Amino acid sequence: MDDIKGKVALVTGGSTGIGAAVAREFGRLGAKIGVHYNSSRDAAEKVADEIRAAGGEAFTVKADGLDTAQMKAAVEATVAKFGRIDVLVNNAGALVKRVPVEATDDAFFDEVLHLNGRSAWMATAAAVPHMRKQGGGNVIFVTSVAARHGGGPGAVLYAASKGFVSTATRGLAKELAKDNIRVNAVAPGVITTPFHEKFSTPQQLEGFKATIPMGRLGSADECVGAFVFLASDRLSGYVTGQILEVNGGQYMP
Repeated sequence: MDDIKGKVALVTGGSTGIGAAVAREFGRLGAKIGVHYNSSRDAAEKVADEIRAAGGEAFTVKADGLDTAQMKAAVEATVAKFGRIDVLVNNAGALVKRVPVEATDDAFFDEVLHLNGRSAWMATAAAVPHMRKQGGGNVIFVTSVAARHGGGPGAVLYAASKGFVSTATRGLAKELAKDNIRVNAVAPGVITTPFHEKFSTPQQLEGFKATIPMGRLGSADECVGAFVFLASDRLSGYVTGQILEVNGGQYMP
């Protein structure tokens, strides 16, 4: 994509899984990449090294998704490094753990909602003034098929937090259209990443697979095309407020 070449993109949660795959592909296409991480420093550095080895530009930036000041600082660090920010991919987030409703306390509720909702919202809040000043930009949220069907066992709060992300996508698309800032989202289904390695048992994954018409789980690389499409003004310049489903047919809107 020639129109991605030279753009500056910050990918939150860019050290592993879908975020790492997106960062690598954007870098391959010539974008300058900020690879955000929280605790996976070595993995983030590996992603950045791979981008640089392929002739691209990349750096890593650490920020705790539960700390608004740090998330905003990650945006500012990207602008300081490359002079602008064209694409913000709000990928960072986590299920945290599977907890039934009766075992939920305030601390867990806040952690899930803040990690998946507030962190993305505040990173966007930091990026928008820069995008507005430079004449436009592109925000890509990462929601989930869980926002559509309510989530798996013990994951209702996670699903609800992704429901917030989906709603924010649509609302911000309307709010920011006048500034030439497009806002869209990708909604992955069950993807074989460290996320499910950590939070889902093999039995649960087999159960999920049975609900997918394509009969298999997806890979992080199979999600990348949706992000490339949304990041390209040539391919999706008239697309905003949309959620692209990448789920093997598990949910069909």
